[in-house]
Amino acid sequence: MNVRRAKEISQQSEIVDVYYNDETILIQNVNEADGTARIYSRNNRENELTVPVSSLMEK
Repeated sequence: MNVRRAKEISQQSEIVDVYYNDETILIQNVNEADGTARIYSRNNRENELTVPVSSLMEK
């Protein structure tokens, strides 16, 4: 995924299926400067991670 698409998804009100390591996640925010996204699992919202946007996949 690219930074622009990740930012679009993070700002949408509807849920988009995005995966990180085969787990469905939600994008909390995107740092365009370093190409990372703050994400959390749909099943465990307390488990937040900062990951490279390039590691996210939209299905």
